Amino acid sequence: MFDKRLRRAEHFRHYSITSAEEWGWEVRLQEDDALRRYDHYQDWHRVERALALFEREVKELTARGWQITHSN
Repeated sequence: MFDKRLRRAEHFRHYSITSAEEWGWEVRLQEDDALRRYDHYQDWHRVERALALFEREVKELTARGWQITHSN
């Protein structure tokens, strides 16, 4: 559903929102080697808010020089 990886110098961020089938959706943000956010939502409105936040952060980071990369 949403999967963006960004890199700047030796740092990276990975934003993802995936279907967890009958459990709803899984929302994750990984920065370098640290998992900064890990949530499960069954409420679509929470997923929409997380998606809007991720899209805004990706836009801000790319404006500051971060590059969108392909999967490893």
